[in-house]
Amino acid sequence: MSTAPTSAPPEQRQRLTLDNGLRVLLAPDRTNPVVGVAVHVDVGFRSEPEGRTGFAHLFEHLMFQGSESLEKLAHFRHVQGSGGVFNGSTHQDYTDYFEILPAGALERGLFLEADRLRAPKLTEENLRNQIDVVKEEIRLNVLNRPYGGFPWILLPPVLYSTFANAHNGYGDFTDLETSTLDDAAAFFDAYYAPGNAVLTVVGDFDPDDAAALVERHFGDIPARPVPARPAFGEPAPDGERHESVLDAHAPLPALALGYRLPDPGTDLPGYLAHAVLGSLLTDGEAARLTQRLVYGDGLVTDVSASAGLMGAPLDARDPDTFTITAVHPDTVDPRRVVDAVDAELLILGERGPDPEELRRVTARWASALHREHDRLMNRMLALGSAELVHGRAELSDELPGAIAAVTPEAVAAAAASLRPTSRALLVLTPGAGA
Repeated sequence: MSTAPTSAPPEQRQRLTLDNGLRVLLAPDRTNPVVGVAVHVDVGFRSEPEGRTGFAHLFEHLMFQGSESLEKLAHFRHVQGSGGVFNGSTHQDYTDYFEILPAGALERGLFLEADRLRAPKLTEENLRNQIDVVKEEIRLNVLNRPYGGFPWILLPPVLYSTFANAHNGYGDFTDLETSTLDDAAAFFDAYYAPGNAVLTVVGDFDPDDAAALVERHFGDIPARPVPARPAFGEPAPDGERHESVLDAHAPLPALALGYRLPDPGTDLPGYLAHAVLGSLLTDGEAARLTQRLVYGDGLVTDVSASAGLMGAPLDARDPDTFTITAVHPDTVDPRRVVDAVDAELLILGERGPDPEELRRVTARWASALHREHDRLMNRMLALGSAELVHGRAELSDELPGAIAAVTPEAVAAAAASLRPTSRALLVLTPGAGA
């Protein structure tokens, strides 16, 4: 096992790389007798093949259906029997799995994650069962819910042109139903190699002891070729792209505007300026668009803006999406809402925010990040995703300071970049289709 230790006070973190390629981040925190174990795998719904929409999420479900040494539901019993909690989630560029456990159960958590990373129980029964579970989840969260796919499913095919960026990551029922056990085995072999994952361990442990336990449980997982990471870049829109959809369950019309964000890998300050812009526009009752559209002109009942297709900044590699969404009365023409948004962005682009206004927003956001990372689970997942997606777990630590350092000029430039000549407009109307 080769080691490359690094420290980040106060946690004195260490990095390890096992001989099979698994990257390990150890982040001790002796303040509470709790540990967290997370595995981030470098595959999300942007990597799934055409004809298999939703497969990355489906495979996440399969990873909870038993493993080489454990029958179905045993993983659940071992975690809950220790007083712990567990979960997993699928994102644009990664899938994560994690447990939070009492400190004394660290080895149990490592064994559980290693066992299913080594060999999940892929059977026809498990596959068919989980296809039904995923379909029911889609019905509950999307098809039978007001604004269920709005905007994260419905907006990308308007803003983007390639399959990777535009398709429905939750999945098409036909694609899901025709998935085979061979598809599952090929997906596991291609993407769940140890060298394509990051293991993050956070909490109350001795780093040397934890490193030995990691080697014991993960070290004998066979190395496999790591897939080449695809580039998902595509040209930005050269005009306004427009689409209209019907939503049978929506009580009011809505619209979404989508813009391309700067690449956080090459222009992190520009990306963060857009993230701060989102807060200036809709975070709190004093925010720009809230004041203008809700309380001033009375054009909308709700408005929000954010950097990141999934609503969280820095959750994906380039390309990613800045979104502005609004719900409005059916007596209001959606173009009036769009024109008011454009007018406010024009003002911000020309004048920038007031320094005190910006200070309040960035201070509130930085404080919220500190509070969020006080929770071990949030800190662990932020460290793991930053290490996998951006190559630096430290980005998670630096984010509050980087947000606080955003200048009025940077926000003005971000606002000026959100122009009608390069965006998507999605208009949602209540009503059933044909």
